[in-house]
Amino acid sequence: MAVTTNKAAKTEGMTWRRYKDGESEANIRSAQDRIFQSSWTHKCPEYMLSTPPCQGSCPAGEDIRGYLNIVRGIEKPPAGVTWQEYAFRRVTEANPFPGVMGRVCPAPCESGCNRNMVEDHVGINSVEHFIGDWGIENNMAYTSTAAETGKKIAIIGAGPAGLAAAYQLRLRGHGVTIFDEHEELGGMMRYGIPGFRTPREMLDAEINRIIALGVETRLKTRVGSDISFDELDKNYDAIFMAMGAQAGRPLPVPGAEAPNCVTAVAFLRAFNEGRLQHVGNRVVVIGGGDTSIDVATVARRLGNVTKSGTHDDRPEAVIAGHMASDVASISAREGAEVVLVSRATVDKMAANKHEVEHAQQEGIEIIGGVTPVSVVVDANGRATALRVADFVMEGKETKIVEGTERDLPADLIVSAIGQGVDFTGLEQFNNNNGLIKADKNYRFPNNEKVFVGGDVIRPHLLTTAIGHASIAVDGIDAFLAGKELDKRPKVDVHHFDEIRKWLESGHEYSEVKGQIWGTSERKDILHNFEDRSQRHVIPHNELFLGHFPNEARHIREVTVLDKEGALGNFEERLHALSEKDVVAEAKRCMSCGQCFECDNCVVYCPQTAVFKVKKKDNPTVGRYVDTDYGKCIGCHICADVCPTGYIVMGMGD
Repeated sequence: MAVTTNKAAKTEGMTWRRYKDGESEANIRSAQDRIFQSSWTHKCPEYMLSTPPCQGSCPAGEDIRGYLNIVRGIEKPPAGVTWQEYAFRRVTEANPFPGVMGRVCPAPCESGCNRNMVEDHVGINSVEHFIGDWGIENNMAYTSTAAETGKKIAIIGAGPAGLAAAYQLRLRGHGVTIFDEHEELGGMMRYGIPGFRTPREMLDAEINRIIALGVETRLKTRVGSDISFDELDKNYDAIFMAMGAQAGRPLPVPGAEAPNCVTAVAFLRAFNEGRLQHVGNRVVVIGGGDTSIDVATVARRLGNVTKSGTHDDRPEAVIAGHMASDVASISAREGAEVVLVSRATVDKMAANKHEVEHAQQEGIEIIGGVTPVSVVVDANGRATALRVADFVMEGKETKIVEGTERDLPADLIVSAIGQGVDFTGLEQFNNNNGLIKADKNYRFPNNEKVFVGGDVIRPHLLTTAIGHASIAVDGIDAFLAGKELDKRPKVDVHHFDEIRKWLESGHEYSEVKGQIWGTSERKDILHNFEDRSQRHVIPHNELFLGHFPNEARHIREVTVLDKEGALGNFEERLHALSEKDVVAEAKRCMSCGQCFECDNCVVYCPQTAVFKVKKKDNPTVGRYVDTDYGKCIGCHICADVCPTGYIVMGMGD
């Protein structure tokens, strides 16, 4: 090890060694002497791989930094593989639905992005969108090299959690059968999100890739009524419960039992099944999240039909399951007046801010900061208005502000205030709160073969359900192999795998056990490298942000519709970036926690201790530079100028 010694040592001339042979720290240096100084340190650089906050914020645990570095050209694909395919493979290790998530995920990864401290986040969602579409256009398929295990797993529910679990299980060689009560696969991706946000041909392509791995399906089969849970328990080695929360919550106010008061889940399902053709003159939606925006924008597009057909075409009759005549094709269509009501103020609504803005541009009125009081009904028992009022919170209790009550006229009232699980026939799994309890491995307590994931645990994002599935499958795989379920890592995401990169490049790799000094001489391992991805998310203050110039984000084009233009328009609004813009956007990534070959450490090292590794010895990202510890004086300049926080002053005492 080599750092400058104290003043007494310097009388013998400059040395690159800290101690003479045989000397030890104990007999030459006090604890006071070992503290850091302003211009030097007793430490020398180590190379530390950390998790970037984008990945730490991704519920699916995607290796976001990894595929951005592939797109930008830092991480090279294996011979014969294009960067597009390599990026697709990297994304889909965690998430088999890049096309869906690139469109509808509210992207918590972008909120966590350290680039926000420079000017604006990296457009991660737009890169994923491009990769997902490229995969469909180029007929990417999934393949499994795992041997068949002979184990059989039953999956209840064909939504994002169930399908993602089926994908991960087949990659491990397990047999899978999905049971679902619907006619088609997709769950809330199909029945809860309108087609102008997830085009059906794109959704079908991403689902069919999973089924082609050899997944069996039992559609129009509801577990708990069409087939008993006990039968699954008897015939399958493990069960994954992912039936989703597809029972909407009605408004908890007087009058809400009126037939034209419906839930958002029922509304969107009727629309996505092609049954709902119009909504009446005036629609009031209660919510504030993304689902309420979906309901409002669908209602705006459907509008009102001015001539009645011969059947009962009232919206509530259609939503209840009665097939309406296609009055849209024979009658004049007019725009419906749509109002969205939220207890949160408009700026604090949970819905994606861009979606809120688009809804307003389409003529949807949004009233925030009010609460429903009651539903006003006529002599026939049908709702004619929603009564709302201003309110204040006193503890957990809502207090109405006197004199603020007013009525919002409505032909249809849609409640988008939450979802629940239908436990008919599965009552033993109800935690008495309408959901299922699970441990940190997503295993159901007291039943070692039952695992859980998705909205049945807690209604949240589609990407959250995908993340649940990935963790649950790890547990199922361990259970089937007779292994104890390990404690999950503190930072539980996919991340860069330096061993894989070493092997991909045809190099030999030797696993290192414990601390090895002088590993810079070995060519088959990364020297002085530590992967702390499973315990450390690197914050912006561990980066050198001054390295990054301001560069505007490349933003996807969106077809913006006005009040008239929205009527009857079910075309996709969000457009993918071009390949050129996708590469440019990926280059805005700061590669937090991993080297991206900027040369700062080489340029600024005053002792020329940091040097580039020869190409033949550089098979992987993170092996780009090396340190000659015989020259290093511990000045920590390399760590100071490292943009990504990859260099840490860690070696030494």
